[in-house]
Amino acid sequence: MTNSIAEIEDADCLLVVGSNTTEAHPLIAYRMFRAKEKGAILIVVDPRKIQLTAFADIHIQLNYGTDIAFINGVMNEIISNNWHNEEFISTRTEDFEILKETVKPYTLERVSDITGVPVESIKETARLYATSKNSSICYTLGITEHSFGVDNVKTLANLAMLTGQIGKVSSGVNPLRGQNNVQGACDMGALPNVYPGYQSVTDLYVQKKFQDAWGVELSPQLGKMIPDMMDGLIDGSLKGLYIFGENSVEGDPNTAHVRRALESAQFLVVHDIFLTATAEMADVVLPGACWAEVDGTFSNTERRVQRVRKAVEPPGDALPNWKIFSEIGTRLGIAMKYDSAEEIFNEMSALTPSFGGLTYDRIDVEGIQWPCPSKEHPGTRFLHQGAFTRGKGKFHAIDHQKSKDEADKEFPFTLTTGRRYAHYNTSTMTGRCKTLVNEFPEPIAQINTVDAGQMGLKDGDQVRVISRRGEVITPIRVGNVVPPGSLFMDFHFASANSNVLLGTFLDPVSKTPDYKVCAVKLEKCAD
Repeated sequence: MTNSIAEIEDADCLLVVGSNTTEAHPLIAYRMFRAKEKGAILIVVDPRKIQLTAFADIHIQLNYGTDIAFINGVMNEIISNNWHNEEFISTRTEDFEILKETVKPYTLERVSDITGVPVESIKETARLYATSKNSSICYTLGITEHSFGVDNVKTLANLAMLTGQIGKVSSGVNPLRGQNNVQGACDMGALPNVYPGYQSVTDLYVQKKFQDAWGVELSPQLGKMIPDMMDGLIDGSLKGLYIFGENSVEGDPNTAHVRRALESAQFLVVHDIFLTATAEMADVVLPGACWAEVDGTFSNTERRVQRVRKAVEPPGDALPNWKIFSEIGTRLGIAMKYDSAEEIFNEMSALTPSFGGLTYDRIDVEGIQWPCPSKEHPGTRFLHQGAFTRGKGKFHAIDHQKSKDEADKEFPFTLTTGRRYAHYNTSTMTGRCKTLVNEFPEPIAQINTVDAGQMGLKDGDQVRVISRRGEVITPIRVGNVVPPGSLFMDFHFASANSNVLLGTFLDPVSKTPDYKVCAVKLEKCAD
């Protein structure tokens, strides 16, 4: 997040795009409700009628996968009415003329035709976002989980820079991170192209710094991303795989493809806290300790680094994850002798400028937000004040593009997927909690009343959902949450996992799969 969670409630306009915030981030949703109580404008962009839309001043119920066209139309309307921030553009950005020419063809009428959004709603969104004192964008996987997710994010950044709604309090572009400590995992270099603190592996100075600290030779080559690993197992260019804390079999799209990949591995290691469907396929399973059984730190969605303290001992042969990794590294010939998680944290802070001022003592009571470059630095509430990291913010020319698996005559429904409030991902943990299981005991596919009536379906009926990859059977819930011609499914239950249906359509940059647009057909099951 460019801003802090607390700042959300002081925004004058909130543009929430592709985020079912009340279910996925309830504490942040509370801040949004506080903002509404203080008079903020709430604009929700989502094809579904989620809980948040009941409180929205404007619900932009756009067609699936048309966010770029909508935002480009909003920007064109802003420029046409001179609502853009000329001073910010001239002093803080570059390539504005390229953006201006890019969005010019996105007239209100054309954008309405692409997105299905009424012209007046596009105009009002542009006016309210651009002219409010402090406007904040919040987005999640509804933006990133597309085959053009990076372009979706760049388009939102274009909008923020165009209006100067970034680099100040309660204004910015705020991705609400989807998993516990996913921010911290990225911060620590759990990506194929960076060391801790997002220091590039291709930077020779950075490479030498880490080589000197660790006493080993490091490669300047980029690593593989998950989809590339799966393909590599199938074609034989990759021989083995170590999966840590990931239930790939049930959590990744195109389940048949994932199973084929893992079956092709000459050696598969799974390091987890439960025997998941993925762990059942492993040659070796390493039992790690869970969050309550370790000391360490987490970084939350607002970049706040916080202490985690061990509450109970790990069961059986389970060990803290850092001990497992250290032991493996040592046995591979790289001495990784640490006495505590704090020792590892101190080493990381010494090598990472954005964490340079962080110590366990400083974050003992309350976490600190990075960047925090020195022991005297208080941490950073919001990013990009005065200047961007790269100097001037760059506008990108982004055009609307179609999803790779849109509905057609053979597969006339659009399937979109996501989480439910009571469960998390493949329910590896939540499925073991009786209270949560009682709250949400089985999969439910949401279908529109119009489609249900045409097919003779009612609440609780079973339907067979078929895509070009596979099929599942699921009970349905009839209503107006999803628009006609579409279906919403979760992936919490193995009995009706939507990932069986999805294809492997990837963003070319991030390699994030498209979980949000999948063409399917429906068949009513016999009683």
